[in-house]
Amino acid sequence: MAASYFARGMNEPATFELSVRRLPPNRGFLVACGLEDAVAYLDGFAFGDDAIDYLRSLGTFDRAFLDALARLRFTGDVWAAPEGEAVFAQEPILRVTAPLIEGQLVETFLLNAVGFQTMIATKAARIALACGDRAFVDFSGRRDHGADAALKVARASCVGGASATSNVLAGQFYGLDVSGTMAHSYVLAFPDEADAFRAYARDFPEGAVLLIDTYDTVEGARRAAAVANELRAEGVAVRGVRLDSGDLAALAGAVRDVLDAEGCADLRIFASSDLDEYRIAALLAQGAPIHAFGVGTRLGTSADAPSLGAVYKLVDGARGPVMKHSPDKASHPGVKQVYREERNGASLADTIALAGEPGVAGRPLLEQVMASGERLGAPESLALLRDRRAAAVARLPETARRLKADADAYPVRLSPGLATLIEELGR
Repeated sequence: MAASYFARGMNEPATFELSVRRLPPNRGFLVACGLEDAVAYLDGFAFGDDAIDYLRSLGTFDRAFLDALARLRFTGDVWAAPEGEAVFAQEPILRVTAPLIEGQLVETFLLNAVGFQTMIATKAARIALACGDRAFVDFSGRRDHGADAALKVARASCVGGASATSNVLAGQFYGLDVSGTMAHSYVLAFPDEADAFRAYARDFPEGAVLLIDTYDTVEGARRAAAVANELRAEGVAVRGVRLDSGDLAALAGAVRDVLDAEGCADLRIFASSDLDEYRIAALLAQGAPIHAFGVGTRLGTSADAPSLGAVYKLVDGARGPVMKHSPDKASHPGVKQVYREERNGASLADTIALAGEPGVAGRPLLEQVMASGERLGAPESLALLRDRRAAAVARLPETARRLKADADAYPVRLSPGLATLIEELGR
């Protein structure tokens, strides 16, 4: 497309908007995420010599176009919902105004970065809702769909509410807190389960979590308690035990009884094993005495809603406002802003309006993050993003925060100006 635009001299300013057509099943909201990767990409956007050489080798593009690509840098303006903000279907999450060729070339990366991380941050936020005051850790790295995905999942999970990640590389890249426990292979590498517990606790004397279900979970709890009591005199403080299989609710109760009876009431119980928001909510509803959770496969793949269906559409250009008319895939025309009505600390409704449209009530959601190709401001801290997400989700109505929410649980409407424009273009 870019080559065709170039051949016809079509490079007027154009506006593209990234949005989600409809909320995935059971979702009453989304958590915007991935903006930092998007801005960093646009800030450094360029075709290097290797890229130009490869494109030339395809024999598809003429020299003039390749020379233009070699000089190309992103020069546009970008507006976006801040990371951690709650957003909804049909609302622009990110808006790019740039020369047509620039705006078109960046489509795939922006969809990938924002769409994927928004999907994961939303899943994590739902898990955080299920956990309540209990913590959960991203355990998904070994099950994610690729090494790069594992890094993005770790970051988005922490934006969404995970207290830490087991992905040490993600910790290095993004400054995330890291956390982990032993695996079954560690226990199996020792001739005796108690020997494994003893060695691990001595090597990590300020908070070891012992995996107790390699052989028999209840017996493992007894051995863990014995080791914890034995090592107290050495100044070793075992933090807790982890369950990774079986009937977690029943086993957690039995393990709690064992630990308390053995004088280890201070040891906490951690649980993993194909957990998600639904299973965690069910466990806690049964009164399972579990203090924290490790969530892996179902978080890193957003198992119940593994795709988001984000779209990136041209909404304004040389011809003025434009829209797609397909009945099930129609787009909203024009350069837009989202306004959120809030009262007494609660979010009430959103209005999608034309940018600058007068008389629209509410707080404007999209903020400018790039101007003329230059980023505005430094990257935001993870703590700020996490706090923003927590506050944004807490302001939503209870119906939108349910684990099985209706897609229309939160009101989103069109402004009079946008509704009129849609009607005019639909004639």
